[in-house]
Amino acid sequence: MGDILGGLGSFGGGAVGYLVPFLFVLTIVVFFHELGHFLVARWCGVKVVTFSVGFGPEIVGFNDRHGTRWKLSAIPLGGYVKFFGDENAASVPDHEAARGMSEAERGDSFIHKSVGKRAAVVAAGPIANFLLAIIIFAGVFMIAGKQITTARVDTIQPNSAAAAAGFQPGDLVVSINGVRIDSFSEMQRIVSISAGEPLNVEVERGGTMVTLKAVPERREMKDNFGNVHRLGVLGISRSMQPGDIRTESVGPLQAVGMGAQETWFVVDRTMSYIGGIFSGREAADQLGGPIRIAQVSGQVATAGFAALLHLTAVLSVSIGLLNLFPIPLLDGGHLMFYAIEAIRGRPMSERAQEYGFRVGLALVLMLMIFATFNDIKGIFFAGAS
Repeated sequence: MGDILGGLGSFGGGAVGYLVPFLFVLTIVVFFHELGHFLVARWCGVKVVTFSVGFGPEIVGFNDRHGTRWKLSAIPLGGYVKFFGDENAASVPDHEAARGMSEAERGDSFIHKSVGKRAAVVAAGPIANFLLAIIIFAGVFMIAGKQITTARVDTIQPNSAAAAAGFQPGDLVVSINGVRIDSFSEMQRIVSISAGEPLNVEVERGGTMVTLKAVPERREMKDNFGNVHRLGVLGISRSMQPGDIRTESVGPLQAVGMGAQETWFVVDRTMSYIGGIFSGREAADQLGGPIRIAQVSGQVATAGFAALLHLTAVLSVSIGLLNLFPIPLLDGGHLMFYAIEAIRGRPMSERAQEYGFRVGLALVLMLMIFATFNDIKGIFFAGAS
């Protein structure tokens, strides 16, 4: 199955500082995505012809005892697993070759497996990405612990959403829209994705529970590396008193649960952003391509290995989710075809599948071009500021 991924001013003097973290992050994400396809394919009795990290000419590779060619290719912007009976790296079926296969060859061919087995093989790639993210998040929590800053208000910005809502210094945020809040970061996450939306915020004030109605305002915020993000904010700062800051140790089971919650948060935030683009609440200029991934990888690497692992987990979730979109050529497009086949009781016509893959290729190329345009535009704007 194919997996396609949708600053530069700093590359001149420190290209290695961007390239190495980028390749580290991308290689791990792509490898585990394709490994998911590979393992389930083997389990389902499908012969795997090629396992490639990257596209284009082979740099280095070897054949395993099952005849699979494992290789590292020259263009590190994705990867693929090619099954016996595939026409190309995107797992487009070779119908002409399939018709001429012997009975033994049909037993190894992906196209001749049941629709359930084909769907399992296809879905295994994105699922592997989600599992990788959960494992990385869980590992970071187990090693670093859970750092908690109490959701207590320290200062309030004048003329802010918090000031309009009636927040006061010392307020302890207990819940938002009925969701329990245990830390300042949990409150930030809800607020950041709720720009323009009314929130019922329950706070403890001097031993009394008070309910406030706040509407976060959308602001452009810069992170530590100068990247601009549009987020909802209330305009309050956290309390940094010793009693409001603590680190809790995390056991294995709790870490896995927290890793799953972190993974779901990335999924939810991504889907909320995409929905916001279609509804007009969000701007599409936040979509990035390989250049932005390389830039962010290099920036995050300066903050330490744990931060780079965190980015790897976030990117793994994003790639898994992207590949589930119902676009032919992507895993979600294949799953859509299989769902239609299961309902109809027979596959779609070869012509319909061919047209579908052509449309899918056009959509993927347009997305990549648009994302790369955003990357380049961001570089020029960054250089002009």
